[in-house]
Amino acid sequence: MFPKHFVYILNSESDPSRYYTGLTADMAARLRAHSAGRCAHTATGRPWRTIVVIEFADEQRAIRFERYLKSGSGCEFAVRHFR
Repeated sequence: MFPKHFVYILNSESDPSRYYTGLTADMAARLRAHSAGRCAHTATGRPWRTIVVIEFADEQRAIRFERYLKSGSGCEFAVRHFR
């Protein structure tokens, strides 16, 4: 069994215009950390809800996709397809 890697997009429930894109191996724990305020970039938008999770078997592909989603064209892709 290969380890799983997840690229995810969160939406702030307190400010619906805010989104956060990240990478993790444990989605449930990561969402709890974001919603508990243990992550500096998302502490002010609590609570957070998951809007998309994409699973990768290959860590490098997950890293490249997360990096892409954080780029200008990747943000536009996310707006068109995930939000």
